[in-house]
Amino acid sequence: MKILRNYIFKEFTVPFILSLAILIFVMLVGNLIKLAELVITKGVSFLSVLKLFLYLIPYLLTYTIPIAVLAAVLLSLGRLSSDNEILAIRASGINVFKLIMPLMITGVIISLSLIILNDRVIPKAHYATRKTLVDIGIKNPTAALEPGTFINAFQKYVLFVYSIERNKQTGERNILNNVRIYEPQGKDKPSRIIVARRGEFVSLPEKRIVKLKLIDGTSDEPDLKKPGEFYKLKFKTYYMTLSLADQNENRDIEKKPKDMTMNELKQEIQEYKAKGIDTVPLSAHLHQKLALAFSAFIFILIASPMAIITHRKEKALNFVLAFGIVIIYYLLLIGCEALSLQGHINPALGMWMPNIIFTVIGIVLLIKLCVS
Repeated sequence: MKILRNYIFKEFTVPFILSLAILIFVMLVGNLIKLAELVITKGVSFLSVLKLFLYLIPYLLTYTIPIAVLAAVLLSLGRLSSDNEILAIRASGINVFKLIMPLMITGVIISLSLIILNDRVIPKAHYATRKTLVDIGIKNPTAALEPGTFINAFQKYVLFVYSIERNKQTGERNILNNVRIYEPQGKDKPSRIIVARRGEFVSLPEKRIVKLKLIDGTSDEPDLKKPGEFYKLKFKTYYMTLSLADQNENRDIEKKPKDMTMNELKQEIQEYKAKGIDTVPLSAHLHQKLALAFSAFIFILIASPMAIITHRKEKALNFVLAFGIVIIYYLLLIGCEALSLQGHINPALGMWMPNIIFTVIGIVLLIKLCVS
């Protein structure tokens, strides 16, 4: 039995590693293009972009590992089944359940490892990513700007820039043309508007602030005699101090649910409940961490009997089958999350529903295989 177990592990390990490498490569390529754009067109330092790249990898692993497990099971057991090796093993008196038990144990170990990844590593990586983006925004504010679109990267203000050029003296890409700045005043109140022909960012990283120098424009200024109304003020030079949206007055970044561990989420839920605030989004996020971690085990449970029953060793067909299962799983997850957030089902049940459905299907297929 030991020889057979080692043989199954060997058949599983090689396609798992190859599938994982391919998936990570494919997912990184799209992000690498965006990161390269930050260096080439927006002048962000290579070190900052490298940090963003490294922080991205743990987030990808939480999705690529379960998918790689699924593909590896379908490829390995599908090959054994098509070559009649499983038929020979069963003929020697070994039950199919004992045959795939090592893979089940492997799935449990991988899922427990993913819990640690989802609970400890990914929140830290996500928080570090946001801190790096804030640092990039302070050192190179134009990296947060996209000409021709409204920008909400700064507190209190919405910016619109028609084009961005390089400063001929410094070589930095920080000259803004035709700048519009909107400062919302609240519901049913007109926004304060500042318009300038040109603008230039002056970054002060040591003070963690960004100054915007505006040239040749007009500014709406509050009318002291008529509160809520403005009068136009022309200017040659106008300085504004901007703070990034992710930076509060204490110059620290507030954690979002994606930046929190499960213990931090539980504490946040208790605090919100004490204040009478709806905690469904936080509860859904908490259970989603666990459900996604156990998707690796669930995929092994459903793929093992499916690979033996379908009796296929073609790699292309097994990859298509794997991605079909993955698409159905994540569509169910997204749908159940939406129902949870809308209050139609309990968030814990909603996040675990795809796992429950796939577990039932896997058990049914496994029983059918064992009794056949």
